[in-house]
Amino acid sequence: MSIVLENVTKRYGKLVTVDRVSLEVQAGELFVLLGASGSGKSTVLRMIAGLTSPDEGVIRVSGKDVTRLSPQARDVGFVFQNYSIFRHMTVAENIEFGLRVRKVPTATREQRREELLDLVGLGGLGGRYESQLSGGQRQRVALARALAYKPTVLLLDEPFGALDVMIRGQLRHSLREIQKTLGVTTILVTHDQEEAFELGHRIGVVERGRLLEIGEPENLYERPRSLFVATFLGAGAILVGGSKGDRVELGGLSLPIPPEVPHEEGDRVRVLVRPEQISLVEQQPASPVPTLGRGHIVEETFAGAKRRLRVRLPALAGVRQLVPPLPFGEEAILLDVDLPAHLSAPASDPWVVLQEWHILRQPTPRLLVCDSGEGVAPALELVTPLLSALDGVATVLGVAPDARSQDALRETLGRRAAEAGLSTAAIRVRRGDPGEQIAIETTEAPYDFVIAGAGEVESLKGRRGSPGLVEEVAEMSKIPLIAARGRPRKLERILICTAIGEPGKADVRAGGWLARRLGAAVTLLHVTPPGRAPQRYAQAHLERGVATLRELGVHSRFSVREADAPIDGILEEMRAEPTDLVVIGAGSRVTRQVLRTCGCSILVVPEGSW
Repeated sequence: MSIVLENVTKRYGKLVTVDRVSLEVQAGELFVLLGASGSGKSTVLRMIAGLTSPDEGVIRVSGKDVTRLSPQARDVGFVFQNYSIFRHMTVAENIEFGLRVRKVPTATREQRREELLDLVGLGGLGGRYESQLSGGQRQRVALARALAYKPTVLLLDEPFGALDVMIRGQLRHSLREIQKTLGVTTILVTHDQEEAFELGHRIGVVERGRLLEIGEPENLYERPRSLFVATFLGAGAILVGGSKGDRVELGGLSLPIPPEVPHEEGDRVRVLVRPEQISLVEQQPASPVPTLGRGHIVEETFAGAKRRLRVRLPALAGVRQLVPPLPFGEEAILLDVDLPAHLSAPASDPWVVLQEWHILRQPTPRLLVCDSGEGVAPALELVTPLLSALDGVATVLGVAPDARSQDALRETLGRRAAEAGLSTAAIRVRRGDPGEQIAIETTEAPYDFVIAGAGEVESLKGRRGSPGLVEEVAEMSKIPLIAARGRPRKLERILICTAIGEPGKADVRAGGWLARRLGAAVTLLHVTPPGRAPQRYAQAHLERGVATLRELGVHSRFSVREADAPIDGILEEMRAEPTDLVVIGAGSRVTRQVLRTCGCSILVVPEGSW
């Protein structure tokens, strides 16, 4: 029996756990929902089972709308990770439990019980109790109990997660055979890629409540469409080169771009290379063998059936490595290579040859532009040159105080957007508290940046000492926020105010990403107390930061200023050199001071967003 989800959404307060998921599972299919912990996959399963109610959307089983039906009325079997079998009952009584509740005759119950005991490999063990069973046997009991009343749909929530590797493998094989024998439509939730590949007829990859891609296991692995799926399913490197004609250039290597993945001249192109798609040879290959260059083996790891090598290549002209992220300040290329375990690594520095590769689709940056519909519109004016530089798309968001004023605000936003040259931008109007609604909007759609007008310094201070809207959004947003101030000029000079350590690395990467697309120069600033020279680790952080920016192709330098307070050093640097955009990490007192006092636009980078 088929299962259909249409725009199913689940919220817990301000948190959107499942975000407009649409999905169709065919009758008799074993479909796998794959995602990391907290991605929302188990919530999807619980909504199908009726254990959790969706806030929006429709769920159909066999064409019947079951969105508001009780679990008992859905004809669905559910198997949990923690078995959930009754300890005071024998194996046989556990399996028969659902049949007893449905008042199935004794003879029929016993026949069905024996069939299932044999099917799940527990024949002769019907008289045992839970304490007398292994973990794998308990899970088989849970599976048999879920199948006892012949449900049309079987749902499995991480059913093998608590078991050891060998038992998991055995149960996966058993489940595949049982599902094939019964032909029951099945959805299995897991975070285990190997489990998903082995069991799934198709796999749906879930991230932050969104269903990103659906496909057969081999297609998802070899030809992913998105960056997340490419990096979540298996290992691999993603190299970014420039397009020239219908090819992408990686240093001296030129690879064809498929027609179905269009790129404009000069676009940055992302190339995925899996470890098993790389060969290492001792002699330089002759043309036209696709060769990246000569590398040096820096690490070797034995992993049972394979041997993994890490190879370091010198920096390639016009190429940067996106995944895995390089150590901060590293400018070389680091690639992982898989060899069969019985083969030895090359004795000398090998040449790196690509056997296969995959070119990802071009991402489209999405900008959320917040506008009140009144007064000047610095956010609307700033986004116009940004869209041109980023080749992105914009959504203009306004927040109305009540339902009666929503239509008028929508009309006003459309007019103001058109006047700013954003006639193609989508218009969104929400109602309620502006800060909360902006934060909710960023969780409901995959935006890369929020842009909001900072206004004048007085308005930022808010009323009665409360924080202003931009400060509030900066505190709540999980994605970078650009606070637009004044009449925007071309963004040519960017000041990155970096903290020392991990949070400061995110600021450098986010500011560098934007600077490269804008063609802007960067100054990396660190403020130290008077009379105190920067510590060795601080100096090293700044040097690595400049190296990271250089690897991005950004002209940069670093500056160290002495001041009693960080904000004083930042303002002093801005007086010494004109600045069009200040970049700073989120959540600190200094961030609030920058938002209140700096006279230019500010990019606030939340920790963990880059």
